[in-house]
Amino acid sequence: MPDANTAAAACDRLVELVVPPAEPVDAHGDWTAAETTIGSRLPGDYRRLVETYGWGEFCDFLYLRTPFGRSEYNGIEWQSARPTGSPERDRDRYPYPLHPAPGGLLVWGTTMDADRLCWLTSGPSDDWPVVVWSSEGWYEIHPMGAAAFIEGWAGGRVSSRLLVDGEPDLVPWFNAFRPRVHRCLRLSEGATAHPERLRRLREELAPTTDRGSWRSASGETGQDHFATVDTDWLLTYDVSRPHQIRIDFPPEDSEQVRQRLFAATQLMGCEVLQITTASGRRLPTWDAVTDEDE
Repeated sequence: MPDANTAAAACDRLVELVVPPAEPVDAHGDWTAAETTIGSRLPGDYRRLVETYGWGEFCDFLYLRTPFGRSEYNGIEWQSARPTGSPERDRDRYPYPLHPAPGGLLVWGTTMDADRLCWLTSGPSDDWPVVVWSSEGWYEIHPMGAAAFIEGWAGGRVSSRLLVDGEPDLVPWFNAFRPRVHRCLRLSEGATAHPERLRRLREELAPTTDRGSWRSASGETGQDHFATVDTDWLLTYDVSRPHQIRIDFPPEDSEQVRQRLFAATQLMGCEVLQITTASGRRLPTWDAVTDEDE
């Protein structure tokens, strides 16, 4: 296992690779109380991860948990229930105990596919290796700390037979889990072709960064995902069926989002036909408050 200097270097590399949020969520609290509750000292690189990034997701896939905050979806996890089965099968498929048993698994993160990212809590905490515990119940050990694992996965240098690989052509990113409002603008097609409409949309909201895209075999349907760099807005532009722009943004940015997004649709040569929520519920105005808004 790497020493403290190596773990610190992994944190530094991660910060260079993935820009941390300006205001991390659930990143600070009483470490002594957290460790007392868990019953163990936590690794130093994990402390720095939490204080730098907070609760959120890397590349829309790998979720970093913190021991702070009140959300039921956050927190370090242990004593998790295993699937039931015969003792013989369980011994073969679930070879590790759960913390606080000696050498037990302690969950510090999850993935979009419901996999768990754990420590194998054997020996000093700064020496704990990462264990990927898949949603199907399979395991693999990575002899490195949490920071090195995330940095290696996000940078394409650490592969896993249990996890999907990151997007090789995209700069890795981090989204803080914070309250957001979702709005969708249903648009007329307009006279301009889709590539030009997309260019104008991103130019009006610049600077932006790619978050991936896809097209159907026919090219008639598809999506372009991107985010604003300086305002933390997350956008999806649908090619058609329906032709729309979806955006998630912090509630305090609502008026700024409205102004810039409506200006962008004018530049695209489109008309706003309808404003809806994430579930498609039609709204009378942009600022209408619904029970879907966080």
